[in-house]
Amino acid sequence: MASVSSSSSSSSSAAVVVTDRRGIPAAQFVEDVRTYLSQLELDVQSALAFLQERLQQYKLVEMKLLAQQRDLQAKIPDIKKCLDIVATLQAKKDAATGEPLVADFEISEGIYSRARIEETDSVCLWLGANVMLDYSCEEATALLQKNLDNAKASLEVLVADLQFLRDQVTITQVTIARVYNWDVYQRRIQLACASVEDS
Repeated sequence: MASVSSSSSSSSSAAVVVTDRRGIPAAQFVEDVRTYLSQLELDVQSALAFLQERLQQYKLVEMKLLAQQRDLQAKIPDIKKCLDIVATLQAKKDAATGEPLVADFEISEGIYSRARIEETDSVCLWLGANVMLDYSCEEATALLQKNLDNAKASLEVLVADLQFLRDQVTITQVTIARVYNWDVYQRRIQLACASVEDS
């Protein structure tokens, strides 16, 4: 985070604009609370309500992104396991020993069955939505590798989005504290001025 000297004008801080990232609105760091409130044409309570609402929106987006991240983190090992199985079938076929491959596979959670797999030129892959297609081992390997690469790329984007989002949450929390503290300070000044005038 870049630091700005206290001698810089508020117009220079307005020139620094952070753009949105994939639909996540960027939070504005507030140098001067008075200028910020006048630009938004809001009083302190309205500004605090706006910032609190924005903070809740960030938290909601964060929950959605974390759920997507968990899904991808669970999906990547499954794809790797499928790639290993297809590679094993291909290696068994290439070895041409004539012996079937004996494997235990999971039917349901905690329930396994033993299978004898003869040499095969194709495998069936679940694509989702109750769809299964028959692929050659080479096609299956290419498809699974492409899915693995896409999942890893999506995970990297999600991690970057989460970092950006966490930065926006921090900036918003700091802005809420600055606006609140500025309001308390202004009230104290008003109270001090009123007590001086009364005496």
